[in-house]
Amino acid sequence: MKNRKKLIMTWVVLTLCLFLSACALTESESESAGETYEIYYSNKDATNLVGEQSTFLETDTTELVRQMLEKIYTQPKNVEIIPVIREEMLLDFALVEKQVTINMSTAYKDLDTALEVLARAAIVSTLTQLQGVDFVSITVQGEPLLDVLGNPVGVMPKELFIKNAGEEINSYDKVKMTLYFANEQGDGLIEINRTLAYQNIVSMEKLVVEQIIAGPSNEESYPTMNPETNVISATIKDGVCYVNLDETFLTQPYNVSAEVTIYSIVNSLVELSNVNKVQISIEGKNNRSYREQIDLMTLFERNLDLLK
Repeated sequence: MKNRKKLIMTWVVLTLCLFLSACALTESESESAGETYEIYYSNKDATNLVGEQSTFLETDTTELVRQMLEKIYTQPKNVEIIPVIREEMLLDFALVEKQVTINMSTAYKDLDTALEVLARAAIVSTLTQLQGVDFVSITVQGEPLLDVLGNPVGVMPKELFIKNAGEEINSYDKVKMTLYFANEQGDGLIEINRTLAYQNIVSMEKLVVEQIIAGPSNEESYPTMNPETNVISATIKDGVCYVNLDETFLTQPYNVSAEVTIYSIVNSLVELSNVNKVQISIEGKNNRSYREQIDLMTLFERNLDLLK
C-alpha cells in the first residue's frame, strides 16, 4: 500500500514538473517569436536619448506603431530615464506609404524646448526601426509642428537623428545663406541674403529648401513654391544634392514661371560649398516633369541668366 502511494506521489510530481517545463518552454518560444526594438526615452537632464529594449509579438506595422507609441509615453523599467511625452498628448496617428503622421494635442506645446526636441528624436528613432516606416511627421491639432524659431519642422526621415546619437541635440547654430526668390513679374530671380538661427539636428541642405518654401520676408521679392510643400528628404552625395519633395510641390499657387521655381531651389542650394548640382524628385520618383515643361531627370546646375 505504501509503495502504491509513493508511486502515485512520484507520478504527480513528475506530471507537475513536465507541465511547468512545458509552460516555461511555451513562454520562451513566445518571446523568441517576437521582434526586439529599442524604445527611446530621455535622460533626466533632457540632454540625450536613452534606449530600452522591448519585444513585440505583433507583425502588423500599424499595430506595431500603436504599441510603440504607447511604450514611448509609459515609464520604462529603468527609473533613471523618463518618457518624452505624456499619454494625453497623443490624439491619433496615420501610416500612409511609409510615413507616420502623429497628431498631438495642444498639451504637446507644454513641453519645454529641450524635451520637445528630444521627443521628436525619440519618436523618429523608435518608429523608423520598423521596415514599413521611413518618415515621421508631427502635427498639433492637425496643424504643422513649428520649432522654437517658428520654422516648420516638416517630414523627418530616419537619418535625421542618426548623426546626433550620443551628442547634445538641443543647441542652435547661426548661419548666413543666400536664397533666390521671384521678382514681381515672376519671370526672374532676386538674390536675398538671410541670417538664421537653426537647430543643429537639421541639415543645411534641408534648411535651405525649407526657407525657399517659407518664402521671402521683404517686399522686393516674391515666393516661388507652394507653401504647403513638405521636404521628405534632402541629402548630398558627391557634390549632388538630392531633394525629395511631396506631391504638393507640383501645385503652383503663384504667378511664376516653371524655370523660376526650379532655379530658386537649385541656385540657393548651389550656394552651399559642397553642392555643384541638384536633382529633384517627387515622392522618390524623378521620372516626372514639372508643369509639363521641365524634365526632373535633369541634374540641374546654377543658372544666373534668370537674375534680375
